[in-house]
Amino acid sequence: QPHLVESGGGLVQPGGSLRLSCAASGFTLRYYDIGWFRQAPGKEREGVSCISGGSDEPHYTDSVKGRFTISRDSAKNTVYLQMDNLKPEDTALYYCTTDPERLCTDLLSTPPDGYGRGTQVTVSS
Repeated sequence: QPHLVESGGGLVQPGGSLRLSCAASGFTLRYYDIGWFRQAPGKEREGVSCISGGSDEPHYTDSVKGRFTISRDSAKNTVYLQMDNLKPEDTALYYCTTDPERLCTDLLSTPPDGYGRGTQVTVSS
């Protein structure tokens, strides 16, 4: 059964950094477009970043460009999201997911259904 588990969230001050991990089991994620999404209280879920299967081309929503970096470690079957210069507006529950029939640009614009527990990121002084 394909499964993704997020970890790495926490409480950090503005300007700080966190690295989120998305570990896969039951499938080899190197061939899939894997996306990171977030949802803050009272807001809709939004696409944050995505990495294309095979090419590892990164994609970012405008609000995180230059601050977040997505990467993939195929040996560990894990996708990472390095988040630097965090801002209070980055506070949200972060999820990773994939849809084998959809590419990054589509995933980011229309977040898919079906997520794990996520990992909480709180940016506050």
